[in-house]
Amino acid sequence: MENVSLAVLGAMMLVLGRKLFWLFVGVIGFAAGLQASQFYFGFQPYWILWTMGLIGGIIGALLALFFQHVAIVVGGFAAGATLALHLTAMLGQNGGFLIALIGGVVGAVALYLLFDWALIILSSLIGGTFIIQALGWRSVYAPVLFLVILVAVGVMIQTRLLMTSRKGGG
Repeated sequence: MENVSLAVLGAMMLVLGRKLFWLFVGVIGFAAGLQASQFYFGFQPYWILWTMGLIGGIIGALLALFFQHVAIVVGGFAAGATLALHLTAMLGQNGGFLIALIGGVVGAVALYLLFDWALIILSSLIGGTFIIQALGWRSVYAPVLFLVILVAVGVMIQTRLLMTSRKGGG
């Protein structure tokens, strides 16, 4: 069940990450809550980890709805840190605090300075990573290749939506 949920969240991020900023920050909050609960509480039943993830997601979505400037920095940091940890794990490495910190700072600065384009790229990367995780692939090459394809598709879809909304004045 959790793999299906992760795949659905990933697909939503690939397509709607820029269009629905609150969804992006909510999903990032969910992922951060999940990672934090695993880090602080260790092995726990899935319902505890998912509850912590949902709490993080709700906080993220509320931040995005009511405090957008704070959500940009916090969401960018959480997205960058989450991606850095996921990508190092996908490459068979163990990402630590420094990797997460560097990824978080890069994500926060990118989202703050280049909002639309950074949001498109970050949400596509997060969405692709979630789908790869849901598939449960363990080898290095297939997931990286598939991630590149997923990210390219996500960037193309979201760029087209962005250009369409700018032409239409929305």
